[in-house]
Amino acid sequence: MSKRLAIGVDLGGTNLRVALVTKDGEIIRKVKEPVSGGVIDLTIRLTKGFVNEEIAGIGLGVAGLIDRENSKVFISPNLPAVEGVSLVNSIKEKFRVPVFIENDANAAAFGEKWIGIGKEFSNFVLFTLGTGIGGGIIHDKKLLKVAAEIGHITIHADGKKCHCGNSGCLESYASARALLSNVISALESGRESILKGLDGDILAREMLKDAGKNLGIGIANIINVMSPEAIVLAGGLTGAWDIYIQEAIREASKRSFKELFNKVKIIPSLLGDDAGVIGSAGIVFENMINRRISE
Repeated sequence: MSKRLAIGVDLGGTNLRVALVTKDGEIIRKVKEPVSGGVIDLTIRLTKGFVNEEIAGIGLGVAGLIDRENSKVFISPNLPAVEGVSLVNSIKEKFRVPVFIENDANAAAFGEKWIGIGKEFSNFVLFTLGTGIGGGIIHDKKLLKVAAEIGHITIHADGKKCHCGNSGCLESYASARALLSNVISALESGRESILKGLDGDILAREMLKDAGKNLGIGIANIINVMSPEAIVLAGGLTGAWDIYIQEAIREASKRSFKELFNKVKIIPSLLGDDAGVIGSAGIVFENMINRRISE
């Protein structure tokens, strides 16, 4: 009898999420902890409580540029602790089940296509808007296994230095980390802010609108290149939809070809913070099906 459960792991720049997921994409149980200390030890500790005889495998969605040939992470600007680490082998040796690795935003895009808002689209691009900015691309109803490092497209030729080593990256202007850095810089330069809440604070609203404008540049670039049916937005910053996202949509409308912009839907993720763990688990099931077909 085929095994009906998989473990999905979402290892981001801020939090580690682990969930036990069914073949239908239903989360049975989940846990979340801040990323700190040894990444392998933390992942094994949280995953251990989910392992049982019904597990088909473990899917790892990891923030970073994935070396698929060697199942490692080439580079992770927001999580350098995983670079070059044998995360897959360590977990496989510990639990003796198949383990698969994918970029965390790619996994989230897969989750949205599998059981989320992406079910109705053949082609869409997902942006994850959190500590950094990630991307996942669904083309012809399938996950496009490319880097999709949308956060590291250049939007300012001689702009700010990014954690990736480049300058002028979208992530350096539109991510949560960029927002925090901008607010701190403004306060240090003498700006006043009550900082009682993003909606009521003038400085915070200014920063959100500026970040949104830069996000809109990135969205327009993707629309003009990919002409997707939808742009799906996920991550903590979507909570500021009325300011940050609306400004991004306005800017994207100015910079995209009108014919393309008028056809694209810019919409929030349906799965929210669960997209990564659901998608990572779904990738396990997909790989197991592909293995059976090829045998």
